Amino acid sequence: MATAKFYGTGRRKKSIARVYLVPGTGNITINKRSIDEYFGLETLKVVVRQPLVATETVDKFDVLVNVHGGGFTGQAGAVRHGIARALLQADPEYRPVLKKEGYLTRDPRMKERKKYGLKAARRAPQFSKR
Repeated sequence: MATAKFYGTGRRKKSIARVYLVPGTGNITINKRSIDEYFGLETLKVVVRQPLVATETVDKFDVLVNVHGGGFTGQAGAVRHGIARALLQADPEYRPVLKKEGYLTRDPRMKERKKYGLKAARRAPQFSKR
């Protein structure tokens, strides 16, 4: 693992994260900002760190992320997915741990399309007898 750069793409909803793992001290940089600056909610920071905690590599890698699309929750999920995939490239031994926790599975849930005659995907216009 000497001076190697490990890459993983993570996706969730409309968010796409390009994740690079570089051996380092555990700094997480998202869109050239620290994780504390980028994600305001503590729960989102925890979500992003989950694969690193599961594999006990929190202070072994620096994480560099480019993420776009979607909202904060979707982006956090995409970053988590990308980190898990990059960790697999770093060491295939992590696969059983990451698979068991479900970090390698792409969440297939997407926004449902709006249908004609409705106000949203399933929301019907208000009904009135008269």
